[in-house]
Amino acid sequence: MCSTATLVLASSGVRPARPVSVVSPSVPGPPGPGEVRFATFNAALTRPTAGALLAELAGPGGAQPRNVAEIVQRVRPDVLLVNEFDHDPDGMGPRLFQDRYLSVGHRDAEGIEYPYVYTAPVNTGVASGTDLDGDGRVVTEPGSVAYAGDAFGFGLFPGQYGMVLFSRYPILADRVRTFRTFRWADLPGALLPVRPDTGARFHSDEALAVLRLSSKSHWDVPVDVGGRRPVHVLASHPTPPAFDGPERRNVLRNHDEIRFWVDYLSRDAGHVYDDEGRRGGLAPGAPFVVAGDLNADPAAGDGHPKAITRLLEHPRVRDVEPSSRGGLGAAALDAAAAPSEGHLRADYVLPSAELPVGRAGVFWPAADDPLFRLTGDHPFPSSDHRLVWVDVGRP
Repeated sequence: MCSTATLVLASSGVRPARPVSVVSPSVPGPPGPGEVRFATFNAALTRPTAGALLAELAGPGGAQPRNVAEIVQRVRPDVLLVNEFDHDPDGMGPRLFQDRYLSVGHRDAEGIEYPYVYTAPVNTGVASGTDLDGDGRVVTEPGSVAYAGDAFGFGLFPGQYGMVLFSRYPILADRVRTFRTFRWADLPGALLPVRPDTGARFHSDEALAVLRLSSKSHWDVPVDVGGRRPVHVLASHPTPPAFDGPERRNVLRNHDEIRFWVDYLSRDAGHVYDDEGRRGGLAPGAPFVVAGDLNADPAAGDGHPKAITRLLEHPRVRDVEPSSRGGLGAAALDAAAAPSEGHLRADYVLPSAELPVGRAGVFWPAADDPLFRLTGDHPFPSSDHRLVWVDVGRP
């Protein structure tokens, strides 16, 4: 059993009735009989200083978290992973977001209740005590970019860019596995960065001895969705493949953070160990959903495409390739402006291959949609990412 900060809120065993809503093609109907809606959303609920998000959520109400909550209320996922939600040790942030934003209807959308919430510490903003960014100094005082560069994951303070899992179904907290302390060097064949001018390793022996693979964390969270077996939510948020130098350390780390799940789903996973020291990957045949902002597109962008391609083509994984009217329009505009890049895919909900799959989509209203106000153009009224959802049959 891993150390967790699981919150149990007021339980509701009945799916709320669908609200009378504006007519919008971006709003899906409820899942079909026997289906559970899984979703991921990089909601940009991160702030530049510790405690700032808590203060905002406890205050009179912010427009950005209100828009995020309304998006969730429109799509109404049963199990929702939120990336970029600042972590606090007492778990007050998720509780405030539930009570003051998710539970409160916005416009003509009805409030939504998540009785079960899982959150846990992440590596972002946690001082490593070594020089990880290669600038020749070790910074241990939070709050600066220099400090963030030497943290286990880039963050101005511990917990920035954290993760939260909201669920209408019971989370099996005693079976959760976390992999926050798994060392990058312990991944066989790890793409550890080297200096291109000399070929020497970028990180010192001291740094490699402590450097963790996960920039935030990797979680295996079993959820009892009412079927014969729980569904394991495999949650993560790999570092963006950018903001580095010619050694491409973030590109390579992003690759290996994604490759971790490839290994975890494979038979030969004896090298994998969790934060309690238990070894091995996911049991063969166990149903799962990989979810999160993986910051990688297999066909475009600055990332290394091999790991995300291997994950999408893994025999245990089903890629349903959700789409949206707004996304299709943005892709066409992006391709016209920069044909070599096109539109990037970053956020994924990938069910295991044996699970039946219903509808899937991305909440991305087109410009003529009345709900375009929730996603909009830069500066974004909610997030620069979009909520991705998939309806999955109970195992």
